[in-house]
Amino acid sequence: MRILITSSRLPFALDMVRKLAARGHDLYASDSYEVAPGSHSRYLAGHFVTAAASAETEVFIADVERIVRENEIELVVPAFEEAFYLATRHAALSERTILFTAPFKTLARLHDKDRFTQLAERLGLPTPTTVVARSDEELREGIERFPRYFARAAFSRGGVSLLTNTGPLAGKLEGSDCHPSESSPWLVQEFVEGPMHCTYSTLHGGRVTAHCAYRAPRQWQHSTGIQFESIDGGPSLEVATRLGAELDYTGQMSLDFVDSPDGPMLIECNPRATDGVLLMSAEELERGLLDPNAPLTMVEPGRETKLSLAVVGQLFREPPSKLPAGIADLVRVKVPTRAGATLYRPCTRSWPSVTTPGSGGGNANRSSSRWPTASAGTASRSPA
Repeated sequence: MRILITSSRLPFALDMVRKLAARGHDLYASDSYEVAPGSHSRYLAGHFVTAAASAETEVFIADVERIVRENEIELVVPAFEEAFYLATRHAALSERTILFTAPFKTLARLHDKDRFTQLAERLGLPTPTTVVARSDEELREGIERFPRYFARAAFSRGGVSLLTNTGPLAGKLEGSDCHPSESSPWLVQEFVEGPMHCTYSTLHGGRVTAHCAYRAPRQWQHSTGIQFESIDGGPSLEVATRLGAELDYTGQMSLDFVDSPDGPMLIECNPRATDGVLLMSAEELERGLLDPNAPLTMVEPGRETKLSLAVVGQLFREPPSKLPAGIADLVRVKVPTRAGATLYRPCTRSWPSVTTPGSGGGNANRSSSRWPTASAGTASRSPA
């Protein structure tokens, strides 16, 4: 199968490349960062430099469309937040390939921490007591309500712009620097005591096909994990299952929990890949991503892995761009201004001619609901 992994600078994107190639698939990678580690893996059939999704959205989408068309890509797996931008053209991209992410409306519902908290409460999932602030005054009132609190923008990543008076991040951000609005509200929540854990799941048609729960015992600046170990995924699987079924979700889903004295407390959802990928075997990842009918794969507790210093260094030398201030910014697609702009630039000039297992050659008439078989078998390549 011909597979494109986007945002290839990320460690788990590189891991996807290695593992799926080891299972016999033809892997392609793209990023706006020319020296992204995942774009220089020896397991690739091709790699590309695209426009930045946030800065030149229309050009970025055209880049991906052209890569798909010219390389007969059968599956696009967004590794990070470019999924939001690609999802705005979900229907158009799905005419040529399988885009392994949910439509934009669903992604926005999960990424908006206000709407996600409302959804979780309606489904009876445990979440911290929450106040939504849409002005500076409401933010002050929300903070005063809780002796210990943590607050962040409704549209943000974990660990980015976190306002709290408890724990190692206390005082890193001042309340006077935070300005909620109607279009960019903030959530103020009661601080929940306990260690954190995360999950990574793949879903097809609302059903979880692979699930990994893990901790990050070593982190960079109390935010980004650099070492990971799997834990019992039973309790978190129930949460992912209920969310997936409610949304008829297809794509990757990652959840954050705090293990409170009363049990796991759901904090937020990232509708994209995370480091849980690193703890899956090649076969587990392949089944989860490619086989809608596969039985559930659960990563057992006790697996461990860590990032290499070289990959970590590249990640923070050129980190992914921050999200826009509000989810509405994502649909303000920019029109390219330079006449005759090159829509994409491949890093190499020619790719090997390969026959994708089970593809029958070409994909012009493929329906977005048809998934090629995932039983490709292991390629005769040396380990990464």
